[in-house]
Amino acid sequence: MVIEEYNENWVKDFGQIKEVLETNLTHIIAIEHVGSTAIIGMCAKPIIDIDLVIDNNTYFEQTRTELEALGYSHEGDLGIAGREAFERNNVKNEVLDKINHHLYVCAKDNEELKRHIVFRDYLNAHYEALTEYRDIKKSIVEKYGNDDRGKYVSVKEAEYGWFFERIIKEAEREFAVSGNWD
Repeated sequence: MVIEEYNENWVKDFGQIKEVLETNLTHIIAIEHVGSTAIIGMCAKPIIDIDLVIDNNTYFEQTRTELEALGYSHEGDLGIAGREAFERNNVKNEVLDKINHHLYVCAKDNEELKRHIVFRDYLNAHYEALTEYRDIKKSIVEKYGNDDRGKYVSVKEAEYGWFFERIIKEAEREFAVSGNWD
């Protein structure tokens, strides 16, 4: 299954992962739950997306070493500059192994991190935008089926990039006006 209806356990699952990471990482300034599972009421791929935020890239090597001790391996930036991806490997951890998640490390000034946060926060604050995004996701599944994650992701990126750009622009305008833009 590519996407499923919103699951209240996603917030709890993120909290469990966050607790393990906070206990074991020394240079993290924030642990952000991003992606669709962080948007209340949104249907999503049942995978928790997490951005670990470091002050600057001088802390990356120490963070990578600590993540490797927790059973992660570094995958590189996977084509997104400044966002380093990690995947689980064979070190056992009861919490980290049972909850499907993607983990990224970004410096606090990273543009992709900023996009993740403003997109999440905007959709959580604007029900009409959330509904529009949910409808987009469901239309892709109706058209292509709910069993090919690669197809779902490629169609969403290719055909609906305009939606993401519009939301980011609206969020930037709103946050700039309210004084909450960092």
